[in-house]
Amino acid sequence: MLRLSEGYEAQEQLSDQGPRFGTLPPLPMGAGHRSVEYDPCPSAAGQARAEVRRQLESWGLTEQSETVELLVSELVTNALVHAESRLRLTLTAAHGLLRCEVTDADARRPRVRRVTQTSEGGRGMFLVDALAQRWGCHEDGTGKTVWFELGTCGLDGCGRRRQP
Repeated sequence: MLRLSEGYEAQEQLSDQGPRFGTLPPLPMGAGHRSVEYDPCPSAAGQARAEVRRQLESWGLTEQSETVELLVSELVTNALVHAESRLRLTLTAAHGLLRCEVTDADARRPRVRRVTQTSEGGRGMFLVDALAQRWGCHEDGTGKTVWFELGTCGLDGCGRRRQP
């Protein structure tokens, strides 16, 4: 369970520089791959969670399902709130690595913000930063793709962060 520390000032921006933020590295060929587009409607986050659950089950990666569903839901919600455009969810699994990407039409990069336990918003990228092994954002045409990666039990410790 993730606990937010008390004493953080709501919406204070954290640095988004570091080993978990960067360009989108390529995955090896032969990876499992699934890409789905969604209309900008409130049900898109729930549809994306259900798609993640189904796809991870089909790949035999159910141990990561709850974390992946949470993080995908946060990225999809951010896209709905900030981009107000169609979005694309892409899931890729290969060689002990699961990558999730959400592409939208808004070119603004996401920011990790510190939040208080009573803050009503701003937790999405905080959770991605806290729970993902790595994450980043890159320009994609006129929009962007925000991605995160988790290790699977097949390789580097079931999603634990790589040490810098």
